[in-house]
Amino acid sequence: MNQQREQHTQQIKQMAKDLGFDFCGISKAEKLTEEEPRLERWLKEKAHGRMSYMENHFDKRLDPTLLVPGAKSVISLLYNYYPERDLMNEQPDHKKLSKYAYGKDYHFVIKEKLKLFFNEIQNQIGQIEGRVFVDSAPVMERQWAAKSGLGWQGKNTLLINKEQGSFFFLAELIVDLDLTPDGPIKDYCGSCTRCIDACPTDAITPYAVDARKCISYLTIELKDEIPDDFKGQMENWVFGCDICQDVCPWNRFSKPHQEPAFSPKEELLTLFNMNWEELTEEVFKEVFRHSAVKRTQWKGMVKNLKFVEKI
Repeated sequence: MNQQREQHTQQIKQMAKDLGFDFCGISKAEKLTEEEPRLERWLKEKAHGRMSYMENHFDKRLDPTLLVPGAKSVISLLYNYYPERDLMNEQPDHKKLSKYAYGKDYHFVIKEKLKLFFNEIQNQIGQIEGRVFVDSAPVMERQWAAKSGLGWQGKNTLLINKEQGSFFFLAELIVDLDLTPDGPIKDYCGSCTRCIDACPTDAITPYAVDARKCISYLTIELKDEIPDDFKGQMENWVFGCDICQDVCPWNRFSKPHQEPAFSPKEELLTLFNMNWEELTEEVFKEVFRHSAVKRTQWKGMVKNLKFVEKI
């Protein structure tokens, strides 16, 4: 039985590699008991801001067997999105987009790969039950990835991989297949506080982020006007923010991704050479048609553009 379990585990890790995932780790599907008080405290402190959906499905966030009855394993995956060209460094005084939003919306790209992955498991191993997830359900992705040894949760709460840093999308398969779990690794942040020191809005305390102060939250999740308290602190970010990742020493090991869909479209490169303040709704829809930036909508982008000009 153990031999078969190990064989299935190795098959699955090879499938992940063949599909282009950079890292694959396995955890036993069980309740995340250590995370329960942390999540409860974070919600109680209202650190999730207006993201009311974070309050929903509390038990399901912690227990994968409530998402997939009979679940035995959580397969965690990392997919690199670090760009070959950092558009923000090319024009440091320009408006800034988070690197993950340069190309096609990752939900579509990775969801398709996960479906292929699930089908391949059934083809090679046999009939299984399970679900695939990519930032689309109450799954604590970073915690599962850390539990499976793919990295550790840094002081900025992001998963940091010792070999390639933190510029990854995370995804999971929760399945009723018994696999050999990988153990967690140690925390290598040490005494470093670069992410905390660099955050212009003081959103980060060690191993916690107050979303209400986070530039990513303010430019994406917050639908209301950005509070005037943040005037002069946005550092030209109009969709997301990469500051705490850019300063992280572990990201010196980041390597350019190999996913053509994540490369910036010519229209986006053109936009970086024009006046963003004259961004029309028509241009917005064309440039960001298949992009994660669509989430903020044109009105949201105009709101952000106007706010970063405030001093």
